[in-house]
Amino acid sequence: MHISLDGFVAGPNGEMNWIKVNEEIFDHIGKRISETDAALYGRVTYEMMQNYWPSAGDEPGASKHDIEHSTWYNKAHKLVLSKTMKGASLTNTTIISDNLPDRINEIKQSRNGGSEEILLFGSPTATHSLIQLNLIDGYWLFVNPIILGQGIPLFVDVKNKIALKLLTSRQFSCGVIELNYAVDKQ
Repeated sequence: MHISLDGFVAGPNGEMNWIKVNEEIFDHIGKRISETDAALYGRVTYEMMQNYWPSAGDEPGASKHDIEHSTWYNKAHKLVLSKTMKGASLTNTTIISDNLPDRINEIKQSRNGGSEEILLFGSPTATHSLIQLNLIDGYWLFVNPIILGQGIPLFVDVKNKIALKLLTSRQFSCGVIELNYAVDKQ
């Protein structure tokens, strides 16, 4: 998830035009996501993704990133947290509308005993819910060199301290710093 130095994932109106990306970041992200075949989204982010990625790689002049991510997106199993999409029948997509802790834990265990990663993309509201239910095992953050001062924060209403263990970090040429943390369950 991209985040500002002061902890926001979007501007006050959902703006994300401050996020810095380049081929170096796209290549790094592409390598990481190719190691999993499952993505979790909130409804709003899923709808944005679904409107773009299925055909993005087929467009004339599609970038290397668009081709690769579109191919991955079309193969990946999508998990969508939504109360309004209940009962929707979508290809390679599971809608989770209730019993969030039980459903997420069932899905995690069904993925090779919990050893296969499910990546959460964007989705601040879904992320807030998952944090509050202690269902996030790690944070993959891209800290952008900007202070927004206001916006949609990543962490809200966190009830208990969450200890983290830094797994990796990396600086990109555009000034973005990747921080990859595991939740320390001790």
